[in-house]
Amino acid sequence: MNGGLVAFFAESRCPAMDRDTGTDSIATRELHVKVVIPLAGKGTRLRPHTHVTPKPLIEVAGKPVMSYILDDLQAMGAREIVFITGYLKEKIEAYITEEYPSFTAHFVEQKVQDGTAGAVKLARPYIDEDVLILFVDTLFDADLSIIETIEDADGVIWAKEVEDYQRFGVIVNDEQGYMQRIVEKPSEPISKLANIGLYYIRDWELLFEGIDHALAGEPGKGGEYYLTDAFQYMIDRGSRIRTLEVGGWYDCGKPETLLDTNRHLLETGRARRPAPADGVTVHDPVRVEDDVTLADCEIGPNVSIGAGTSIRGSRIRDAIIGHDTSIQDADLHDAMIGDHAVVRGIAGTANLGHHSEVAAE
Repeated sequence: MNGGLVAFFAESRCPAMDRDTGTDSIATRELHVKVVIPLAGKGTRLRPHTHVTPKPLIEVAGKPVMSYILDDLQAMGAREIVFITGYLKEKIEAYITEEYPSFTAHFVEQKVQDGTAGAVKLARPYIDEDVLILFVDTLFDADLSIIETIEDADGVIWAKEVEDYQRFGVIVNDEQGYMQRIVEKPSEPISKLANIGLYYIRDWELLFEGIDHALAGEPGKGGEYYLTDAFQYMIDRGSRIRTLEVGGWYDCGKPETLLDTNRHLLETGRARRPAPADGVTVHDPVRVEDDVTLADCEIGPNVSIGAGTSIRGSRIRDAIIGHDTSIQDADLHDAMIGDHAVVRGIAGTANLGHHSEVAAE
């Protein structure tokens, strides 16, 4: 299941994509909705990086994936969030507590990985009003202003039209644009609207009734229970859930798509060019943090470099480089290099976790 980067204000693209939002910018408005963010997954497709860093804290274009979501929620006036944690939960809790003290945060551990329905069920003790549910495998542009004005629906499910519909759960609508059902990985093109993991539900009581119904039935693939079955329960009992399309959808779930998302973010406001220096060639867009040493090198396009890193005698393009890493005499592309790594004399692609070292003989 996926989740994402949201844009609340109707007149704006995604604010976090367009500028560096900071946690010291607190919205004066308040949105009366409870937010649920499941974060329990292990992020196996992003190993080795997720061996020590939870997937939501993997950085793209200079900040953790989860920060794009939280910055926008903060700007839109959300105040209370239920985080469903699991793998490396202590790091998630510490980050949120330190970086986002304005939120009333509840942390609930999902001890049994029984799917999206089981995850959201754990938030039940904290839900007493409209609920916004986000999964955090992806970033996306979505106008959430409709949740304050919508009058003709009991909820909204956001979707994105895709050509490779066989890979996704797709939403089948009626003629008025309301969800009828979700079909997982259809062999026939009954719909190309992929379910992306962003939902707003007004009738939260019926939602949790539907979750209980789903959990009482037979599990699906991998022994998991799906939140979409709860939505089907609601629709079968008369709920009207409108389907709306997002403007963009950017995967952060595996290295190659994370690099694509890094490129998109750099091209749409997250770039940060280093000061000019002799012997250093920069091909935009790039993002270079403070305290980075560049010498006799060529970087870009589509490169993000963390603070404290040193790059000498190297060529790097299409890459995310961590903090306090040393790269020397290398020619890298389509690479993800973690923090405190050492790379010397190699050429090609690379996917190295924190504290790794690789050198040509």
